[in-house]
Amino acid sequence: MNSKFLKKATLALTSLAMLSSLAACATTSRGGDSAATNLQKGDLIGISMPTKADQRWNVDGANLVRELEDAGFKTKLAYANNSPSQQSTDINNLVSAGAKAVVVASVDGTAVGPAVKQAKDGGATVIAYDRLIMNTDAVDYYVTFDLERTGILEAQTIIKRLDLENGGGKDTPYNIALFAGSDDDNNAPYFFKGAWDLLKPYFESGQLVDPSGIVTKDFKNEDWKKISVHAWDQSQAQKQMDAIMTKLGDKPLAAVLSPYDAISLGVMKSIKNARPDMTPTIPFDSKNPTNKSAWPIITGQDGMDIAITNIHFGAQEQTVFKDISKLSKQTTDLIESISKGETLKSDNEPMNNGNKDVPTWLMQSDELVKNPTGDQKGLDYVVETGFITEDQYQKDIKAPIIE
Repeated sequence: MNSKFLKKATLALTSLAMLSSLAACATTSRGGDSAATNLQKGDLIGISMPTKADQRWNVDGANLVRELEDAGFKTKLAYANNSPSQQSTDINNLVSAGAKAVVVASVDGTAVGPAVKQAKDGGATVIAYDRLIMNTDAVDYYVTFDLERTGILEAQTIIKRLDLENGGGKDTPYNIALFAGSDDDNNAPYFFKGAWDLLKPYFESGQLVDPSGIVTKDFKNEDWKKISVHAWDQSQAQKQMDAIMTKLGDKPLAAVLSPYDAISLGVMKSIKNARPDMTPTIPFDSKNPTNKSAWPIITGQDGMDIAITNIHFGAQEQTVFKDISKLSKQTTDLIESISKGETLKSDNEPMNNGNKDVPTWLMQSDELVKNPTGDQKGLDYVVETGFITEDQYQKDIKAPIIE
């Protein structure tokens, strides 16, 4: 064959290969962000959950595996035992196993940054699940619930039950204990802001008082870590409540703002130990605010089994329930759209993680109570949404409270 022809053919093939390579590396704008386009149906999706110790994360993991596999993807699921270092290792292992996308519900939204950066550099799409990953450019998308709505629903329950809008606490200020979520969880300040924006006016008016002295009318949203419960830990919440109960003494306690059912349980155990005279059979009544034996109005979040039990028997007033099947469905929809090369656009405003505005999809949560009115849901809604089985629900409403 002619040597000049061979040289031209080689150059043509080289150019074609370069064009193909460039096409394979091209990125498509998706709602103001860029993500790798090499994700295809049948690819492996890595799922990194924080812990198996909490009921909801087990359900989240199972939901994601089912939804993604039904959509034609392979999955690999890892649990980090609430360890940031273990989660970083898990993410690295998922990418090494060939994951073209990683879905990360972070243990620590900052600590996991370097691991997702490595994943992103390795060509994987990174989706922050429920908790935003902070201070990195390596997050492509964020799927969560309307975070402030959680605190809003909790605060509204307290305001209504204490009749604050009609002057409850004007003559005799009501004692209230306030808790915020874990200091390493980016969701926690949003939960607190939603509640504090509504409760602060009643501190300013003198209707609400924190017996610990930490929260006053001058307390700001950015002060939330002063009342945070690290790792959302029940035992830590109980210790913090022990200190509050010591300062409360024998005075009535009207309410407890708790952002999570396990924190609520720790609070209840503390109250039970410090003040055995207080009983859930006598709920706090704004018409009789001096009754020292009255049980406080206690909020919560996540629809845990123990919360269903405690709400049924009156020890907890409500729980903000997030139908987490919505998260897995939205996450699967995003991954499917990416695999098709479609442009992704959210109706919600992006959330800033300290480095970038991350395209965000927000789901709506619901409030569960024993006797629902208006937009509230009954306790059996956890069965309707598939969060627990009917058999488990029946066990919940027959189980002993505060255990």
